[in-house]
Amino acid sequence: MSDENAIRDIANTYFDALYNGDADLFAAIFHPAATLFCFADAAPVIMGVEDYLAIVRGRASPASRNDPRQDEIVLVEVPTPTTAHLRVREIFLPKQFTDELTLAKTPDGWRIVSKVWHYTLIENK
Repeated sequence: MSDENAIRDIANTYFDALYNGDADLFAAIFHPAATLFCFADAAPVIMGVEDYLAIVRGRASPASRNDPRQDEIVLVEVPTPTTAHLRVREIFLPKQFTDELTLAKTPDGWRIVSKVWHYTLIENK
């Protein structure tokens, strides 16, 4: 499998994990030392992957609420044999997210080592 295809598979696993609220799926694609960042609000959010997994475990998933699923891979870049960038968009009502994911090729395969996200509120119609 090519690196780009492997990274696209990670993106699809990421979307499944998000929609189903599956912390174990997230744990499989994030490096244990990954860091997550958001600067969309006045107070920045900066956390490790374990804190993120705890949030995932403690919240209702879009699937459990029967929310519509809408996700897309916007960009895949593999500039070196060990680094990659993945830009994705998804809906987690009431927000639409754009996530910038940096990946590294580890002995266990490609893993997300950082996530930086931004969101906008979706208007109810």
